[in-house]
Amino acid sequence: MSDKKPRNWAELPSEITSSILIRLGAIEILENAQKVCRSWRRVCKNPSMWRKIDFDNRNDVASFKYNLESMCRHAVDRSQGGLVEIEIWLYGTNALIKYIADSSSNLQSLSLVRCYPITDEGVAEAVAKLPLLEELEVSFCRFSGESLRAIGRSCPNLKTLKLNRNHEIEFLGNGLDSNAMAIAESMPQLRHLQLLGNGLTNKGLKAILDGCPHLEHLDLRKCFNVNLVGDLKKRCSERIKVLRCPNESTAHTKFEIRYGGDSESDYGDDDIESEYDFEGACDYY
Repeated sequence: MSDKKPRNWAELPSEITSSILIRLGAIEILENAQKVCRSWRRVCKNPSMWRKIDFDNRNDVASFKYNLESMCRHAVDRSQGGLVEIEIWLYGTNALIKYIADSSSNLQSLSLVRCYPITDEGVAEAVAKLPLLEELEVSFCRFSGESLRAIGRSCPNLKTLKLNRNHEIEFLGNGLDSNAMAIAESMPQLRHLQLLGNGLTNKGLKAILDGCPHLEHLDLRKCFNVNLVGDLKKRCSERIKVLRCPNESTAHTKFEIRYGGDSESDYGDDDIESEYDFEGACDYY
């Protein structure tokens, strides 16, 4: 039987506590970790804890009782302008991303996934205030070529773009290459491009290869209008270091791509409603 006294976690040096707590998501920090003790609360209020904010609430059913937008604004406030990276899932509004942009001129990475109320115009307007942005993800949202061009003009340093499951990918219709053309015309510094489920054709892919000479990683999984044969296949193999082809599996991604009743998923059901009841007060100060 050991005579050692139990370790008091509250007595850990603040830098060690910070290195532990920073691995938690923003919701868990605000709703749980900072309420453990005074020393943890002091650490959780340090702006350095909020340089990267992760609001991924996919696996936290209880989080939908919170006012997530108010919670996110508070997390941004705690960064005191030092926010460099933020990821938001399943909720969000144009007003929220405008607030983030107005408060975080040093932001380098913005990821919005399944944020259904957000519009492409709202994203373009917010991103125009973020000249240092290098990484942008807007997945499972409708996006126009015009908004993409505006983003490209506003963010000359943009190196990574993830535009997955574009809702304009209907195989019967016009303008399938509109996004590809906008990317080619306005984002010459791209190194990484992910277009899962996009409707672009060979014409759009050729334009991207012409307009993005530094492209190294290209993900075209589920882009079934692309036919990688002949000169186009050769050009991709010579130019692109990491190429994911249309027929490759999406099983190891965080997304689910459905076509004709088939699906591949890494995280579970796709039965997620686009609106939630966000009732409930929050006080994080």
